[in-house]
Amino acid sequence: MSTGMLYGGDEIGALVFDPGHHSLRVGYAQEDTPKAEIPAVVGVAPDESFKVEPEVKTEDGNVSSKPSQNKYYIDTTFLHVPRANMELHSYMKDGMIENWDMFEKILDYSYEKIIQSESQYHPVLFSESPWNQRQKREKLTEIMFEKYKVPAFFLVKNAALAAFANGRATALVIDSGATHTSAVPVLDGYVISNAVVKSPLGGDYLILRAREMLDSLKIDLTPAALISAKDVVREKDIPRCTRKKLNFQPSNSWMTYMMKRTVQDFQQTVLQVAESPYDERFVSNIPSVHYEFPSGYHQDFGNERFKLAEGLFDHAMLGAGHIAATSAGMCDVDIRPALYSSVVLTGGNSLVQGFSDRLSRDLQSRTPGSMKLKMIAANGTVERRFGAWVGGSILASIGTFQQMWMSMQEYQESGKSQIDRKCP
Repeated sequence: MSTGMLYGGDEIGALVFDPGHHSLRVGYAQEDTPKAEIPAVVGVAPDESFKVEPEVKTEDGNVSSKPSQNKYYIDTTFLHVPRANMELHSYMKDGMIENWDMFEKILDYSYEKIIQSESQYHPVLFSESPWNQRQKREKLTEIMFEKYKVPAFFLVKNAALAAFANGRATALVIDSGATHTSAVPVLDGYVISNAVVKSPLGGDYLILRAREMLDSLKIDLTPAALISAKDVVREKDIPRCTRKKLNFQPSNSWMTYMMKRTVQDFQQTVLQVAESPYDERFVSNIPSVHYEFPSGYHQDFGNERFKLAEGLFDHAMLGAGHIAATSAGMCDVDIRPALYSSVVLTGGNSLVQGFSDRLSRDLQSRTPGSMKLKMIAANGTVERRFGAWVGGSILASIGTFQQMWMSMQEYQESGKSQIDRKCP
């Protein structure tokens, strides 16, 4: 094998990108956490000054020479500031990249501000959803080689990576993310795609339910970015806070996004899944949790915390336990024992308190008697939220993987359609 094919090792840092609906994880292979987690939205505002400020330089090789009329705001620091006419757009749809122009802006930002290095020096490993479409895979391949001139590229299904991160090549991966929860069987590092089951109940669904409840309680959900000061009030009293004086009205998309973040914080702090199906009598004995909103309003939450989270499990067809059992049942009888003995839990939404215990319990009742069930849920929040990224980091730094990359030379010789052959 010629040395020209070797991209891994310590000299050249391969990069790992793991796109999701909530954020994009970016970092160097061989590291144990991503360098950055960038929210999966881009703020677009008309550029009044027309002098491009240094903080948001948007010089793109492929955009026409006239300066663009818009300014793009990327990453938490810039997104969380209210700006006149700034609209927020997501580039993801159904687990796949939809808006390529926005996505390229995020890639530009990643190379410029996070990696701080030229793209042509680093091989890139991308994760993708198990149902990613062929034309989207080819489009990504084309962008990486043509625009970013990467020396080598590879695409892996995120479920397979999550299994690798937990030390398994064969596993039933339950991935609960922002927009959906999926059950994906992985056999020897390859996804069995016809047995993938997904349900639209994820973090966003919980936020939606929590939002409905908070609205019904008439709780003020003003985001922290709009509050300049607040007074201490007694529990359940009307909040006394001073709003920032803005000479413009923040856009609806910005307000929606920031309120969603506010409710998300509430959801992550307060919600909990009960160990067994929701039972009012049992739950009312569990201590309540106190929470204060950015406006200064605060109160205790008791039963509602369990009632809201129950939605992830009590649904007859879409509950997490149900889709896991369905997925295993769609696989060949011979491999089911291997799947049941390594059920890997990953995804940020799986960090809702009590999620893994309840899933384990639900699955236990659905596991055939002859099989042993073993749940693998990493304890650290990092390993769970960034499971696929960590798996990519491991994979891209393994010596034997180095011959797998699709190289720039192969791309030039046989084009983007090669990606389906190189990365099944």
